Amino acid sequence: MKKIHIIILLILFIVVALIDLFYNIHNFNFYNIFNFTDNQRIILFQFRIPKTLTAVFAGIALSTSGFQMQTVFRNPLAGPYILGISSGASLGVALLVMATIGFDLSLDHYFATNLLLVTSAFAGSSLVLILILFISKKIKNVLTILIFGVLFGYLVSSIVNILQYFASNNTLKSFFIWTMGSLGNTSLQDTLIFGIIVFIGLLISIILSKRLNLLMLGDDYAKTSGVNVKNTRTLLFISTSLLAGSVVAFCGPIGFIGITVPHIVRILFKTNSALKIQILSIFVGSIIMLLSDIISQSISANIVLPINSITAFFGIPVIFYILLTKKEIISI
Repeated sequence: MKKIHIIILLILFIVVALIDLFYNIHNFNFYNIFNFTDNQRIILFQFRIPKTLTAVFAGIALSTSGFQMQTVFRNPLAGPYILGISSGASLGVALLVMATIGFDLSLDHYFATNLLLVTSAFAGSSLVLILILFISKKIKNVLTILIFGVLFGYLVSSIVNILQYFASNNTLKSFFIWTMGSLGNTSLQDTLIFGIIVFIGLLISIILSKRLNLLMLGDDYAKTSGVNVKNTRTLLFISTSLLAGSVVAFCGPIGFIGITVPHIVRILFKTNSALKIQILSIFVGSIIMLLSDIISQSISANIVLPINSITAFFGIPVIFYILLTKKEIISI
């Protein structure tokens, strides 16, 4: 990792972040960047700044957690939701949907109250984390843990499907929109909480960088090098759950970023160092999320496309490249 790489990424990040902040604001131009009208100030501080920060935090969280899971499971197509965290969060939101039906309350009112939505999503993802941690303490084989995570994800998804079956059209539509992902449902207070959670998860991952390097070479090699694989794996599961769980809670499930960004970093910067990949992924993941947000609102000033639809355009070509170039892909 050269200094010039960091400088280029930093400049690109600042440029894209500024475009995302000020794009499509009525009567705004960069010559009067510090002279806002009252309406522009409201748009900027109540909507644009929280959304831009959310995009940055989501990019960091998904990129880091995706790299962790690819390392732990030694699977290039593993992503941050592989442990069923996204499904758990979806269950929490689906139960919220059913609660509104049971008490004959308006779901739109609850979806406007982001705290309740975030809390229910986080509760669901935390439940999955507790179960995965319990299983990881009992089982040594990492692929068996992966199978448990995938199966539990399917189980939770089937429960969510049953809840959807009994939901009304309005509540079903609101839940479906949530599953498509959004960066625009956070306030400045939300982004503060989001940022703290992402910082804790990222800090755990960076501290474990040397152990991640050894885990890339296999569990047996890591053990002979003095790494407590079981404890390291547990810490990585906690970090991933904090990172991916917070994204699902505040933004809904956002796909492809966690799988593809670590590979983009490896391809562009020719490195296999865990620390370098994580540092570079912070910038690359943030830039891709910001670009996705810009593209999502470029169709019309009154229309914002689902963020998942845009991230797919970035992610799918990378996945095709991985499938075509990897001679062996470790999978269950």
